[in-house]
Amino acid sequence: MPRLFLGFGSNLGSKKENILNAYSEIEKRIGKIISRSAFYITDPQGFESANYFLNSACEVECGMDVYSAFVETQLIEKLIGRTSKSNNGIYSDRIIDIDLLLADDLVIDTPELTIPHPLLHTRRFVLEPLAEIAPDYIHPILHKTILQLLNELNIQCKK
Repeated sequence: MPRLFLGFGSNLGSKKENILNAYSEIEKRIGKIISRSAFYITDPQGFESANYFLNSACEVECGMDVYSAFVETQLIEKLIGRTSKSNNGIYSDRIIDIDLLLADDLVIDTPELTIPHPLLHTRRFVLEPLAEIAPDYIHPILHKTILQLLNELNIQCKK
């Protein structure tokens, strides 16, 4: 079974409940969650909003191929209430966001799906929860652990 790492974010409504509902749907539709991080409160990045984000990550033993799992994450977003996606780097408030971050050591680059997530190594709100559950997981392109990527990002931000 493929091992997936998913990232979650919510900054509208009952943020914690939105993510917990997403976890529940992941287990019903994709596979067993074998680990999940704590919740992290973060500021919006890439856009202005008065609403803070709640972020989390989980590891899933996937019961299907990666493309099907990706489609399911998009359906779960809609089920929970997400009505629009970000386009061309233009972000907005959202009830739920589910990103497929990593899938085993797969590297996929198609118009529909890019794995590893192309911005994973640049986002503290992704790396912190991911480092909590998979600090030694090696990024299949950058060949560094998640913890190394987080430490490098922290050093860059201090400069």
